[in-house]
Amino acid sequence: MKSRSAPRGAKVSPKWIIVFTALGFAFGMLFSNTYRFLGPLESDDRIIFGRRYKQQEQVTGEVNESGVGQINKAHEAIESLDNSVAKISIELPLIKSSDSVEKSETRSEETEKRKKVFMVIGINTAFSSRKRRDSVRETWMPQGEKLRKLEDEKGIVVRFMIGHSATSNSILDRAIDMEDAQHNDILRLNHIEGYHELSAKTKSFFSTAVAKWDAEFYVKVDDDVHVNLGTLAATLARHRLKPRVYIGCMKSGPVLYKKDVKYHEPEFWKFGETGNNYFRHATGQIYAISKELATYVSTNKDVLHKFANEDVSLGAWLLGLEVEHIDDRNMCCGTPHDCEWKLQAGNACVASFDWSCSGICKSVQRMKGVHERCGEGAATLWSALL
Repeated sequence: MKSRSAPRGAKVSPKWIIVFTALGFAFGMLFSNTYRFLGPLESDDRIIFGRRYKQQEQVTGEVNESGVGQINKAHEAIESLDNSVAKISIELPLIKSSDSVEKSETRSEETEKRKKVFMVIGINTAFSSRKRRDSVRETWMPQGEKLRKLEDEKGIVVRFMIGHSATSNSILDRAIDMEDAQHNDILRLNHIEGYHELSAKTKSFFSTAVAKWDAEFYVKVDDDVHVNLGTLAATLARHRLKPRVYIGCMKSGPVLYKKDVKYHEPEFWKFGETGNNYFRHATGQIYAISKELATYVSTNKDVLHKFANEDVSLGAWLLGLEVEHIDDRNMCCGTPHDCEWKLQAGNACVASFDWSCSGICKSVQRMKGVHERCGEGAATLWSALL
């Protein structure tokens, strides 16, 4: 059977081209209208009719508009939050600064409550030493109005320092209270008195004095030592520009390990082999430390170790610090004739005592004589340039 296809190489008539073109155009228009009427396919290949498509398109548009609106609102909220955070970030340092200022002002008020003075002298005394205290009051320590004037005009504070007895409100404590009411020259410490508690008492003195007075120097002296206050003030004034100074008669005696000797050191083994000496430290009859060092002792009092001898303890506390040790031999003159000769030569001693007694031997009886022969004139104290 022969094929009905046109022979190869035959040409299509122009009229058929026109017919096919017209038919293609007609089918295209029909498909386009049908698409508009029916709409696109859904995800499950079902046809969406035109009206439904328009409704869905409208809804989708509304949803899109709503979504865009919510997104815009969210962006606006975020921008608002960012602005708030930025504002807080700017204001927060100011708040912190203001808080710091308030705290600084509070500290300043507390500092102002502490009277600024040149030096605070704490005279170590005991309940049984009333006669010693009176011998000091009658000689080198001003009394009454002169004591207040010394503090106000020269910035020199002098107080006997003493703690409390082990029994609350004992007769010993009441006697000290009565004595203070009479002379107004006693500084009570939060400390239980006892001979073997001198290191603790030293810490208590510095802590109490630092809290009460803002001084350049803090001085500890025993109640059986003679002191020339004007000469002491002039001596310390020469070192006032140094931040950390430790002034006294520096010594390095043997570590006393035998139990039956005075000043026995139970912890002698910490200082090395038997027969070793202590490190350099100021002798305990009198010494002075600058403000920064006194503050250090006060701040760290709870962790500073106490050795048997309080002068060794202080030396140990300061040994590991950047401290200048000043060995001033005028702070440990002997009693007449030593201090007397130096005074006559125009070189008055800061302090005088007997090494053999660790103070003036029989100080109650001899303090007045030492003062008469070795004491500076009143003009030296009141003319001291501080």
